[in-house]
Formats: sequence, C-alpha cells, structure tokens
Amino acid sequence: MALTRFTLRQLETFVAVAEQCSFTGAAQRLGLTAQAVSQLVAELEALLGFRLFDRTTRRVELSSAGQDFLRAAESVLRHAQAAEAAAADVRNRSAGIVRIGAPLVLAGTALPQAIRIYQADRPRVVVRIRDLAVDALVDAVHGGDVDIAVGPDRPVGPEVARQVLFDSRWVLWCARSHPLARRRLLRWADLRGIALVAAGRDHERSVAQMHASAPEAERVAPVDVVDNISTALGIAAQGLAATLAPAYVQALAAPMGLVMRRVVEPETIRRVCLYRAEGRQLSPAAEGFAGHLASWLPGWAAGLAA
Repeated sequence: MALTRFTLRQLETFVAVAEQCSFTGAAQRLGLTAQAVSQLVAELEALLGFRLFDRTTRRVELSSAGQDFLRAAESVLRHAQAAEAAAADVRNRSAGIVRIGAPLVLAGTALPQAIRIYQADRPRVVVRIRDLAVDALVDAVHGGDVDIAVGPDRPVGPEVARQVLFDSRWVLWCARSHPLARRRLLRWADLRGIALVAAGRDHERSVAQMHASAPEAERVAPVDVVDNISTALGIAAQGLAATLAPAYVQALAAPMGLVMRRVVEPETIRRVCLYRAEGRQLSPAAEGFAGHLASWLPGWAAGLAA
C-alpha cells in the first residue's frame, strides 16, 4: 500500500474516535459533523482493508485490528506535529544555523553580544562565528563558506551585496605615557617620526591611502606590520609604538589602557558593512539574524563613542 493513500486527517479522526469512544464526541472535538467523521473512518477502513471499530447502538469500541493499528497512527500524528512545529520555527526565523564571518575585533566583541541578545528570543537559532581576515570577507560570502559577513568596507562585485551599517573614524591608539597622548587632536604632520605598527596589510594600505595626497615630507609609514589587531594594540599598550585603527576597536583597546586620539586634515572614516550573496536566498534564520545585526550594530558602535 502506498504511504500517500491515507491522509493525516483520516488518522486524526480515527484517533479522536478511539479516545472519545464516540463519533459524536470526536466530531465535537474536531469541529466536524458526525456524518463527516463516519465518512473519514469508513474511507480509512477501506484503504487499510480491515475494520477499526466495533459499533453497537450504544457504544463504539476499537476492534482487535484497530487496537493494533492505534499506536502506529498516534506515532505518525506525533511526527507530523513535530514536523509542523519545526516548519513554523523555520518560517518564523526561530530555528536554524547561521554562519557569519567577521574580523577579529567584531568577532570577539560585538558579535557575541549580538548573538546573546538575539538568542534570548530565539534560543534555537545557532550562530557560528568564523573569524576572517578583512580581505577574505567578500570571498567567503561569495563562495558560500559563510551565510553573511560583517566587517570594514571592501570592494564587491555583482555577486555580493554590501549594506553600510555604521561609520567609524580612523584614530590613533597609544599608551597614556606616549607623547601624543597629551594632545586631544592630531594632524598627519604630527605623526612624522612616530613609530607606528599596522595590523595586517589591509591596515597598512589604509594608512597609506589616508594621506596619499599629503606632501611627501608629511607622509607616515608603519615601522612594522603584524597579523592581528590585538598584537598591534598590545605593542602600543607597552609604549613601543602607536597604531592607527578604527575607533570601534575601543572594545579591545580600552581594557589595555590605551587612549584614542583623532587624526584630522583629513579625517578618514572607515565604514563597517554587512555582506551577503546576490542571487542566493538566505535561510529564514540567517535573514532574521542579518536584520538583527543591521538594527543592533549601529547602536553598539554609538555606545562606544559615547
């Protein structure tokens, strides 16, 4: 017998009659007429090839075959109800797995907070963070290694969409004992002769671009390039060098005792963006978490600047 020959409605009606020992009682529970209940049971019996109930003028009782079949019918209905609940969770963005890529600072500070807040309402959404280099964010989204990514502005092609979330100034981070810490505002000319450490080639290029139009005598260049921003901040915390980085790294820099100083003329802004693949639909869970980040991250960044 093909599995699709009987319906969930027929099974539900059979179980209701078995529990109520009455066609009328089952009809009241299901919101049907007694005639409709009788018809559904008769159809199911015809498909199964045996009687489910022994009927008398006073009572409806399970037949021997009906008793044997009842547990299987109840099991099917339980699994169907579980499947329906799972579908509702997915549809309502309250269940699923989300893979998100982000560079070290955001992966270690903002994203865990965002996940905790999101999971308070949707505990069955699992968000897995993959910490990536800034240069790898767009490729990871395009290649499907992550569902979405969040990080500094990067060039994108037609395959990846970019949504700006917030702006963050490029600033100087230095120890409180550093000579520049006494200044509230800095110009690029003030950085001549200052030992600077850059975090990754992306930061090195950004520093170069920020003052590319400055006279050659005013240009600055890092004396060292390290892989991770945490390393650059650690070097700066010991007074060995200063580092240029976006203001949002405050979540790591402040606990190290570093101070932030604006650099102007020109003042440069780094945009933090949300990346997603064009032409590939996100799962409901990923779509929901992306929307959460788009609304929550700007407030997180504003709180750091306050």
